[in-house]
Amino acid sequence: MTTRLPVVPIVGPHQKQIRIRRMAAHYSPSTSLLKWDGLLQKGIKRQQLSYSKRKTNFVQAVAIPATPSPLDIAENREKLAESYGFRQIGEPLPNNVTLKDVIDTLPKEVFEINDAKSWKTVLISVTSYALGLVMIAKSPWYLLPLAWAWTGTAVTGFFVIGHDCAHKSFSRNKLVEDIVGTLAFLPLIYPYEPWRFKHERHHAKTNMLFEDTAWQPVCKDEFDSSPALRKAIIYGYGPFRPWMSIAHWVICHFDLKKFRSNEVKRVKISLACVFAFMFVGWPLIIWKTGIIGWVKYWLMPWLGYHFWMSTFTMVHHTAPHIPFKSPDEWNAAQAQLNGTVHCDYPRWIEILCHDINVHIPHHISSRIPSYNLRAAHKSIQDNWGKYLNEATWSWRLMKTIMTLCHVYDKERNYVPFDELAPEDSQPIGFLKKVMPDYA
Repeated sequence: MTTRLPVVPIVGPHQKQIRIRRMAAHYSPSTSLLKWDGLLQKGIKRQQLSYSKRKTNFVQAVAIPATPSPLDIAENREKLAESYGFRQIGEPLPNNVTLKDVIDTLPKEVFEINDAKSWKTVLISVTSYALGLVMIAKSPWYLLPLAWAWTGTAVTGFFVIGHDCAHKSFSRNKLVEDIVGTLAFLPLIYPYEPWRFKHERHHAKTNMLFEDTAWQPVCKDEFDSSPALRKAIIYGYGPFRPWMSIAHWVICHFDLKKFRSNEVKRVKISLACVFAFMFVGWPLIIWKTGIIGWVKYWLMPWLGYHFWMSTFTMVHHTAPHIPFKSPDEWNAAQAQLNGTVHCDYPRWIEILCHDINVHIPHHISSRIPSYNLRAAHKSIQDNWGKYLNEATWSWRLMKTIMTLCHVYDKERNYVPFDELAPEDSQPIGFLKKVMPDYA
């Protein structure tokens, strides 16, 4: 028997009212209803308490054995997509689908390494970075932000080249990959081997609670541990979130205790290379251009790189409807196919960053070279398209992530800061007011 509940108005992060119909036949008396309430009402204070109680009692009176995900309903997914800034929110991937099932549908040619195409990415990055330095040198002060934006995006391409080297998708010669990867990371003062070891765990445990090394929701215990730490977390996951990769870089890559004993030797080599660049390269820059030159030619592009590093990472795996799961609940295929986001950016960004935004095929198999990601994504769309999360980079998408996706909650995925600690969440309120709602 299917009983229709009342239409409930929902306000998304952009404060536009939408209407979702809940069908009682699709919900259990507890978990599914609670999770759907949380999913649709991120950041909204609970109201109409008496109505909620009546609603819960009513549903409890309906005996329903199955508890399918509310995302099974196409209408609900469409409403959420509009509210969050997505083009499509994929339907849940069945539990019996494995990662091998998805990989087996990919054409074999997307795994092939083409040395000419690999070195073409190096040429693009070196040329665009050199052009950026010329732009910085020649630009009047009022055009410097544009020059820094270009140069920071160009140097992000160096990271993507090292990223391919770490995944053994740049060259058939592994020594070449180690050398190119190390050199590509040097202008970013990023130690290649420590990052590679951590990043391998990100791919092995994508969106696994406490285990994913790239990005984690805030833990409630940590959030409540002290007022000072709570304020720091709110600022870090709020207005400073597009640069949070700097904290990740410092905390995760320079402490030898964070690595296995068989990794330490290679970690030390990478750290030596990074410190050599800092102690030789920085003084040379300052000697030639002064401290202001160091800021202009190195620091500002480096901050631009970290903007993209943070933005790509959080957009790839963070949304109110994408859960982090405990190891006993985690499913590899669901995490990599259903829990990864494809996001389109302005084409010049995609070219300079070597299509790192075409991220779903990269998580299906990290051995796919960057220049084959689009062909692989087309194949995935043809075979698995209804399960994909796809978006276009927009203010609404960023606003959703930065104002809603905060503290981990098992039922709701995330609870916003301003719901848990409204008195400390002025930065989140500020973002809600000043960030446009363009989708």
